[in-house]
Amino acid sequence: MTTIRRRLTFWYTVALGVTVLGFGTLLYLERKQSALRELDRRIALEADLATRWLTESYNVLGRIVTSEGTRPALDPGISAYLASVRDYLVVADTGSRVLGLSDLTRELSADALQRLTFPLDTLRLPKQAGTLNLGSPIGQVRFLAVRVETAGSEIGSLLVATPLSGAAFGPSELLRSMLLMAPVILIGAVLVGYWLAGTSLRPVQGIMDEVEAISDGRSLHRRLAVPISGDEMARLALTVNGMLARLEQSFGSLHRFTADASHELKTPLMVLRAGVERALVHPGTPGEILQSLDETLAQINQMSEMVESLLTLARADEGRAPLAVEEGDLRELLGDVAETAGMLGESAGVGVTSEMPSAPVRLAVDPHRISEMLLNLVTNAIKYTPQGGAVGITLTEDDDAVTFTVRDTGIGIAPGDLPHIFDRFWRADPARSRTGERPGTGLGLAITKWIAEAHGGSITVQSRPGRGTLFTVRLPKVAAV
Repeated sequence: MTTIRRRLTFWYTVALGVTVLGFGTLLYLERKQSALRELDRRIALEADLATRWLTESYNVLGRIVTSEGTRPALDPGISAYLASVRDYLVVADTGSRVLGLSDLTRELSADALQRLTFPLDTLRLPKQAGTLNLGSPIGQVRFLAVRVETAGSEIGSLLVATPLSGAAFGPSELLRSMLLMAPVILIGAVLVGYWLAGTSLRPVQGIMDEVEAISDGRSLHRRLAVPISGDEMARLALTVNGMLARLEQSFGSLHRFTADASHELKTPLMVLRAGVERALVHPGTPGEILQSLDETLAQINQMSEMVESLLTLARADEGRAPLAVEEGDLRELLGDVAETAGMLGESAGVGVTSEMPSAPVRLAVDPHRISEMLLNLVTNAIKYTPQGGAVGITLTEDDDAVTFTVRDTGIGIAPGDLPHIFDRFWRADPARSRTGERPGTGLGLAITKWIAEAHGGSITVQSRPGRGTLFTVRLPKVAAV
């Protein structure tokens, strides 16, 4: 799952990586230019010393080029001094013929020496600097070629060169060091970024946990702790608190309206029911009116049931529906429910069975509410099970909890309807309408869920269309009532 913390860590690492890459590139280029400048100063100094040596020798001797042998060359005394130069050194006459070489230059191959002396053949300016590639194993060298005009008419120019690899801590070593350090830096960036993101988002996690705890609709009186930092998190907490205050006010008004309306409707419905019942038993009531009165009484009874359910839920929402808890044997309670369910199933052509342990199952519960919960489940099971089907009620016990299950072989519930089945007035399909062949108020499962949770338990449902439904109620032995 992608989280803000992971995204922040990723982008922090990317930003740091780009920054390190940019810094490393600039450092590499600057170090490369610095190394080249250092080499240029070095060969310029050597070229200047060689030029002065040739000039002073010419001023003293008058002539420093000898004609002995097949080709002209520098005087042996002068040549011996130049041969000790630690870098590549070439002295040429005005025709670009080589007159003297340093010892290091004499070790070059003919091809490398030809490449090294090429700038002397094309020298047109007093000085020319650049880079040459002498091939393997020497590679690139930095050179400086200068014209010599103060050492006689026979001396034309000289060239000093040094390998680029000779620079102290050169660019190649720097690049190697950066490549070795980059993984360490990036791993450290990931760890630090993940820690920083977690630290920064910890208040958000706290707000999320608090809001999740409040979102059940019964804890709207709670408020988030406002950080004293005064930053965006504090503003977020204040905004959420303001929203919760408005929601609490709206929910309170809605619950009070529901409770008041339900309470006010009870008396008129009782009067209506009493009047219809008297009319039904009055000997003077015409026969053609009796059927209408009977249908009216059924609708009044259904409306009374809905009003009573609404009043129960409204009181539960306001916390004014306490449980009358007493310890007892749940087998007796289940037996009574099974007996009532058996009579309902007999009239509907549905078989009802019950199963329970042989030993007592004692638990502190509200027997009236638990009976109401089980009857709601069993009534629904019988209502949506065709004739010839079966409904089973079981009671089991383990070390931690007591479990009721109600299983039927009825029409089942579609997967898309399962998340809403405990919502108030929810109808999965037209067959579940209040005016269809299976009438109801749509509040029974909502009340059932409240009863289970009021005892600290839970209720779950499993169902497949055409294969029946299984409701499971689990009540802990240490209930939060």
